[in-house]
Amino acid sequence: MISHRDSNAQRIAALDERAEALKLKRGMGIADARAMHPSIDVVEADAEADRRLLEGLADWCDRYTPLVAIDGEDGLFLDVTGCTHLFGGERAMQDEILTRFFQQGFDVRAGLASTPGAAWAAARFHGDRIVAFGEEEALLAPLPLSALRIAPETRISLESVGLRTAGAVMAAPRAPLARRFGATLLLRLDQALGRLDEAVSPRLPVAPLSVERHLAEPVVLTDDIERLVSRLAVALKTDLERRGEGARALALLLFRVDGAVSRVTVGTSRPLREPTLIRRLFHERLAALEQDIDAGFGFDLVRLSVLSVAAFDMLQGDLTGETVDDDADIALFADRIRARLGDATVLKPVVVESHLPERAVTTVPFAEAPQRRMPATGRSAPPMTIYPPERPVRLFRSPEPIEVPATEMPEGPPMNFRWRRALYRVARAEGPERIAAEWWRKLPGEEEAPTRDYYRIEDSEGRRYWLYRQGLYGASQASPRWFMHGVFA
Repeated sequence: MISHRDSNAQRIAALDERAEALKLKRGMGIADARAMHPSIDVVEADAEADRRLLEGLADWCDRYTPLVAIDGEDGLFLDVTGCTHLFGGERAMQDEILTRFFQQGFDVRAGLASTPGAAWAAARFHGDRIVAFGEEEALLAPLPLSALRIAPETRISLESVGLRTAGAVMAAPRAPLARRFGATLLLRLDQALGRLDEAVSPRLPVAPLSVERHLAEPVVLTDDIERLVSRLAVALKTDLERRGEGARALALLLFRVDGAVSRVTVGTSRPLREPTLIRRLFHERLAALEQDIDAGFGFDLVRLSVLSVAAFDMLQGDLTGETVDDDADIALFADRIRARLGDATVLKPVVVESHLPERAVTTVPFAEAPQRRMPATGRSAPPMTIYPPERPVRLFRSPEPIEVPATEMPEGPPMNFRWRRALYRVARAEGPERIAAEWWRKLPGEEEAPTRDYYRIEDSEGRRYWLYRQGLYGASQASPRWFMHGVFA
């Protein structure tokens, strides 16, 4: 038996057939059960482990339909609309599901109906039944009130007035029921009978495009999986071309014969639909996850899905039929590195609207960086370029303080300075370039940052530096301070 804590007492949460034969019931206190049968075995429930198991079973059920939802703590909803013919019909599909679960060691009950409520009742109270359209009322009428999926307190209140079956509730006047027991009771009843629609929200987003291959002989080797990826990608390419789109994220689902499912995802920085390139990305990803993917006795179903798409811009070729895209190789290289080492491995600098040097550029993941659009000729020649003031090749993350003798000219560049315990003599200097604080970003009550005067400095040995004076002489009682912000090549 499985126990759980309820209202400061240990109670039976689940029990097997032998425990049921001993007249034990779910919800009974463990102390009472031990008093009746001292030799029973009781195991504490692990809610988190049960949840992981249920999610694993939901992943496995993706082989039948992508619309899989978790129902409570011990159930699954599968919306198989339009899928049953792929498995030989409703009865053949349900028998296959029950057989496969039994082979995996699970005692499963299933019901199939035109409404989620009727299917739930058929599974819970019949175990293996297919309810034809229009037979929902006949199914529910003899069943107890719990078949309507109502709250326990509502069920107890209905039983107290003599309404003990779903049929008795259906025969009673609706207005008094709603007034006394609430609108939820009639909502559940109408949903089960098909008078109101009930949506099944899938636990995972449904892929816009997906192709799969059922295998007579399970595959184990990574090379075989990669060959299957190529074949599936060829099928995807036709659909992507028809839609004028390319894949930005793809998922490879590997269904193992014993029920385990491995999910491998890759992302692209640019829309992609070439099968060879898709195989390269999954080659890198599978190589990185080789130790984490356990093939067991093999995979008998392989599915390749497109999780997100974007418009695919075709490049205009020249008279020779060749196109020039200088960024394509870089994007593919970055995608392969990201597939093997993770999205945060490759970063790209992006210009930010700020005139402060340390804020003017930030780094973002390569796939999230804005892509440069190619002109119609395929040549990357912008019509106009505005060059900002010269900036150092290496900009320090945080400016480093330097020492400038107090005898220096107050409004000009320093003649000498000490940085990192070394003395430097200035041979040439350019500037100043004045950069004021961004006053529009100052928070209320926050002190405004001092003005900076930047200088490009060359020392007596030809090394070039970028330093600035923070603050102005005479503007405050504190003396201005000097900082090193970067070095030139």
